[in-house]
Amino acid sequence: MNNKPRTDSKVLVYGIGNPGRRDDGLGPRLIELLDAARLEGVDLDSNYQLNIEEALACSKHDTVIFADASETGEAPFVFTELEPAHEIAFTTHELSPAAVLALCEELYGRRPKACVLAIRGYEWDIGEGLSPLAEINLSAALAFLLGRLKP
Repeated sequence: MNNKPRTDSKVLVYGIGNPGRRDDGLGPRLIELLDAARLEGVDLDSNYQLNIEEALACSKHDTVIFADASETGEAPFVFTELEPAHEIAFTTHELSPAAVLALCEELYGRRPKACVLAIRGYEWDIGEGLSPLAEINLSAALAFLLGRLKP
């Protein structure tokens, strides 16, 4: 299956995670590395968690890729398509990617193509820096995304 975005589409890659909790920082670190690649037509953003405001950012793009660390996924990463899902939550300060997509569709009438890039992590203690195995997985995820995002 070819999920490669059209070369004229506008893509958002959104890194999720906390760099102060070791491998939980995989999403934001991926964004730093992609930023250095200066990809045309690709917008980058990251935060500790997804908030309701991200629905607006998603509405302005044709494709959205949410990059996050995974505690249990396959190494080096899992890349899956994502569908909007309405979820009941007690707060709007922490949403899943599927919930952000549902809000995007509900509030702005847009439903961008969306995927999750779940990069396998191993260490979650307080501290900075990725574990050696997470670094290897990050390199594989970066190469994969660059192959998809470069025209």
